[in-house]
Amino acid sequence: MGARQPAGLSPATLRAWARVVPEGIRVCLIPKSAHGTNPASAQMAGMKIQPVEVDKNGNIDIAHLKAMVDKHKENLAAIMITYPSTNGVFEEDISDVCDLIHKHGGQVYLDGANMNAQVGLCRPGDYGSDVSHLNLHKTFCIPHGGGGPGMGPIGVKNHLVPYLPSHPVVALQLDKDACPLGTISAAPWGSSAILPISWAYIKMMGGKGLKHASEIAILNANYMAKRLEKHYKVLFRGARGFHAPTMSWPVAGTLMIEPTESEDKAELDRFCDAMINIRQEIAEIEEGKMDSTVNLLKMSPHTLTCITSPNWDRPYSREVAAFPLPFVKPESKFWPTIARIDDIYGDQHLVCTCPPMEVYESPFSEQKRASS
Repeated sequence: MGARQPAGLSPATLRAWARVVPEGIRVCLIPKSAHGTNPASAQMAGMKIQPVEVDKNGNIDIAHLKAMVDKHKENLAAIMITYPSTNGVFEEDISDVCDLIHKHGGQVYLDGANMNAQVGLCRPGDYGSDVSHLNLHKTFCIPHGGGGPGMGPIGVKNHLVPYLPSHPVVALQLDKDACPLGTISAAPWGSSAILPISWAYIKMMGGKGLKHASEIAILNANYMAKRLEKHYKVLFRGARGFHAPTMSWPVAGTLMIEPTESEDKAELDRFCDAMINIRQEIAEIEEGKMDSTVNLLKMSPHTLTCITSPNWDRPYSREVAAFPLPFVKPESKFWPTIARIDDIYGDQHLVCTCPPMEVYESPFSEQKRASS
């Protein structure tokens, strides 16, 4: 394996690594089940991206992977894998994938964005990866989404330590053959405002508590999949229907749901009830029971102003519009402040809100114009 360094570790590390590897070793294999930041990171690091297909269960298509490895074996640098994958399944052949890449001189970068499904149950280093990116968000009590901070340690195996970034204040203990290049973070250990939160969470939970949290997170995700499977198609189940908790829109036209361990069963059921009710509203349109243009689904959300308007010309009642399910009755109703926004229209019809140039004119310019 020698000096080939995984993509995405950092641009500085890549530059250091590029000094010692043969020219042309730049191909990074990325499964289509990987998180979008994986190809983005590899591209920024100067890699050539080669997608790898997935099978019907959402796992890496091993046959296609072998074909791509064979095709690019002379220029193979690395593979970047999201584990559990963005398709929501655990890669059952993860160790075999790592062995295959190593056999051909490449490195394995494992994106542990879904550590919430692993803590206390397994260790990414045991899979065979050379780099393990372990996010703190949604796993160690750090917010996820909505602009929440994303950070976490990136662990590397010993043979990659010489290529880690350096720091002028906290010197790394590297041997004489090390060739680091540059600094990638002003704070050598990350954010001092974020890290104590995760530290306190880990200390208070303890080993047993962290493991139990992982087990509940996986159980919650599978419970929701079971409740919703009769109403929505579950795109990927893995070989044995085992789901990792996450939430995003990784595949066009799909929603991946992440309950984690923090939601109780009542909250999970409320969410499932809402999803099932939405599906019923869709079915009414499909069956012609509800107008295809003016209906509950397309006219939602219903604001308080809308519900209390003296004129009501919609083909459904005010009560159904305001309280579609029992748990949103008056005592727990959250009223939206505005109705639906046409985001696509706004994206396609930009409006300049910049003030006119006259606003930026200096008092001297105004005096000069007045005098003339």
